[in-house]
Amino acid sequence: MNSFLRNLSATQQVGALFIVMFGLLAGVSVWAFLRSLRAPTNHSALDDALALEERRFRSLLKASWVMASVFWIGWVLGDTVATVLFALLAFFALREFITLSPTRRGDHRSLVLAFFVVLPLQFWLVASRHFDLFTVFVPVYVFLALPAVSALADDPHRFLERSAKLQWGIMVCVYGLSHVPALMLLDFPQFPGYAGKGAFLVFFLVFVVQTGVMAQHLAGWRFPRKPFAPHVSQSFHWTGWAIGTATAGLAGGLLSFITPFKPGQALALALVASVAGSMGHLVMKALKRDRGVTSWGMHGLSATGAGGLLDRIDALCFAAPIFFHAVRWYYDL
Repeated sequence: MNSFLRNLSATQQVGALFIVMFGLLAGVSVWAFLRSLRAPTNHSALDDALALEERRFRSLLKASWVMASVFWIGWVLGDTVATVLFALLAFFALREFITLSPTRRGDHRSLVLAFFVVLPLQFWLVASRHFDLFTVFVPVYVFLALPAVSALADDPHRFLERSAKLQWGIMVCVYGLSHVPALMLLDFPQFPGYAGKGAFLVFFLVFVVQTGVMAQHLAGWRFPRKPFAPHVSQSFHWTGWAIGTATAGLAGGLLSFITPFKPGQALALALVASVAGSMGHLVMKALKRDRGVTSWGMHGLSATGAGGLLDRIDALCFAAPIFFHAVRWYYDL
């Protein structure tokens, strides 16, 4: 089967992948809709908890549709447009993050630099394939420069907290998300037949991360347990996490034919991406609890006018850099 799929043209492989991807999403959506029609016979605390998990699962399902659509648009329009598309996603995600984090007049210069200098430069470095510089630009140069700009504003009030908040937002929304289009531009000299197929790595990453997060929440829905960190997440427990991670690893192994990886390598890298994504999802929940909100979009609406965008891509923002650097390290790219 793997040999047959590898021998297909790139266009045929893409067509097959999108048929399978959107077919699976449609099937799960229909199943979730039919299940929602089943009215509970009585109301109890357990029923309320399961209803909450069901709503969270539907939210994750919508997020999967969003990421699948973004991937499809990026593939159709080409690498350059895809990079610009992810830059726009990073812009709106950072805007959501900053909107829920109080700022002062002394932060305005740093915010202008973050949105209109740092973000475009980071994605330009990706598009121009300056991988060595793009991987250190934010955590080295930007993290040292922005506090200096803020200090020049002569406002020391809660300076450390304000600087850390902005740096954290840039790290997650800009640095993390910029690694997604970077995957499309990776070259594998060891595998000449994989040239021009970098978008399959994006599909692989998005699919395994979303599969892991959805499976984790579905397991929490079907096998409720006492939450491990109840003040951060009422749905996170180790049983569900293990099921989600194992499911993502299995999905990655089955998708090895669209990557330059062998099945065992694909499974291991999928596990790495799933663990990073699930932990990132938990971290972003902790940040929301700290801000006293349930969604990155105020009252369920984001800066883009839809449900919180950052809620839909938080796991990917954490998984992308880990996955990208794991692949570069393993294959010495």
